[in-house]
Amino acid sequence: MKFSYILCLLTVSTTSAFTSVNHVNMHSCRSPSFVQMSDDATEKAHDESKVCLITGSSRGIGKCIALELFKQGNVKIVINDIEPMREEAEKLVQEIRDAGGDAIAVTADCSKQDDIKAMFKEIISHYGKCDVLVNNAGIARDNLMVRMKPEQWQQVIDINLTGVYYASQEFLKHAIKQHSGCIVNISSVVGQIGNPGQANYAAAKAGVIGLTKSNAKEFGSRGIRINAVCPGYIATPMTANLGDEFLNEMCSHIPLGRLGKPEEVAGVVRFLALDPAAEYMTGHCYDVDGGIAIGV
Repeated sequence: MKFSYILCLLTVSTTSAFTSVNHVNMHSCRSPSFVQMSDDATEKAHDESKVCLITGSSRGIGKCIALELFKQGNVKIVINDIEPMREEAEKLVQEIRDAGGDAIAVTADCSKQDDIKAMFKEIISHYGKCDVLVNNAGIARDNLMVRMKPEQWQQVIDINLTGVYYASQEFLKHAIKQHSGCIVNISSVVGQIGNPGQANYAAAKAGVIGLTKSNAKEFGSRGIRINAVCPGYIATPMTANLGDEFLNEMCSHIPLGRLGKPEEVAGVVRFLALDPAAEYMTGHCYDVDGGIAIGV
């Protein structure tokens, strides 16, 4: 059970759901209507740089994704996280700015539709558009199926699946107007192969895969690409405390014989989101798992 439990903890974002809508950057908030943008917002929308929103991105895999997208160049980064992580979000924004980049941070509860709407209004007000959405935020509430409490089930579904629906829906409204856009959903190999004690997590991540494929078919004709990335066992600060014996046991289940690196997940996200070579790729799920999904 311990081994199965760790799989989710190593792959899920270290950030949980978002709690309030208070943008961390210190800019005034305008609320342009969805139908008609101000002249200033319209000018911003014609900026050739890509505006990239990454949910749950003040630390962990989300932070790596944000930094990897920034390294691509000609991008503007929106860091998104919970209120208790405000300081970490501000530090990451400052890190990007110190490196010559453009970044802001916004907090919002991804399980609350009104919060998501407010978050996108803030982004559109500040940048005039949003080109890339990376649905990264997620939580784990593991338990055996017969012991799982309804609130454990519902909280994971609300954040890991319904949150992706809310953010995607709002992003797509703007992407349709722009006639372009890209979504990268962070799913998990657990959504493909299952895992004992993670019925809620597996169901949510499988749902993300289905949502990815359906939306790719629905919005492809509008020039919008939607893909998913499915991490496997990814090294995090937590793995350093597991001990060599347990780490060796984990790696024995991985054909490549090692844990993945957050940067390896982030690199695939960057490719799908920003690389011109990915412009004909949509509706697929890309495993970053060392081969664990195919077994040993």
